[in-house]
Amino acid sequence: MKKYIVFYIVWCLCCLHLFAQGTVSHTTMPCTLLKGITEREYTVYLPPSYGQDTVRTYPVLYLLHGGGCSNTDWEQYGGLSHLSDSLIACGRIEEMIVVCPEANKGNMIWFNAPHWRYEDFFFSEFMPYIERAYRVKPGKAYCSVAGFSMGGGASVVYGVLHPDKFNVVYGMSSYLRSQPLEFLKNDPSAPWRQKLVDDYNPIHTIAEGTESDVTAWRTVRWFIDCGDKDFTYDANIDLIAAFRKRAIPYELRIKGGGHDWNYWRPALCNALIYVSDNIGK
Repeated sequence: MKKYIVFYIVWCLCCLHLFAQGTVSHTTMPCTLLKGITEREYTVYLPPSYGQDTVRTYPVLYLLHGGGCSNTDWEQYGGLSHLSDSLIACGRIEEMIVVCPEANKGNMIWFNAPHWRYEDFFFSEFMPYIERAYRVKPGKAYCSVAGFSMGGGASVVYGVLHPDKFNVVYGMSSYLRSQPLEFLKNDPSAPWRQKLVDDYNPIHTIAEGTESDVTAWRTVRWFIDCGDKDFTYDANIDLIAAFRKRAIPYELRIKGGGHDWNYWRPALCNALIYVSDNIGK
């Protein structure tokens, strides 16, 4: 209860503009790896000191959105900038760059398909672009990834497939394996996307990983956050079981709630704090 009270107080203070504010931009980058796409949208939050200190470099957090959502949702529904500003002003988190990529327009998926190489785009084009365009502190110890629903599942998968890239992986209500979803019933592209989700299922990947894989996965700080009424609950618990079986350290948070922004807004607060607390470690 005390954490929710603190969250509410800092939120209200920020709404009154009582302290320094970062900037949010909804912008685009050149794109060559996604078929038929020449520019790709993303949202970036730059912390309050970014414009004044032109030499300082910053940790980066990549925030992935859910299915059918947009790169703008973290700001529009999650209050990303207000929350980050308030936590920075209170001294609760370090200043960091937060980047929200787009994975809905064109094809709604974070993974590679024969006609849509999104994972290749993310790691070979998007991340390098962000590291060139902004003063990102280099190295795994200063780079984290988080997301909700489809983006939560992708965060876990990206951490499993690229453990050398991320310090913290924070999955919220992570969609880890295909499930019957009402909004996909009349979507002709849903079957191939659902198949990709199962092909990339991180629970299976962890179970079948080599000892070398397990050693690499132990270098990541895993945080799994899911509501007790969420339809992804069972899959997230199975992911924890896979971590436990392979002796991979993790943190788990189960709170009352479902698959919606009433859960993800406070989860974002916790994710920012957790990422900040582990920067450089």
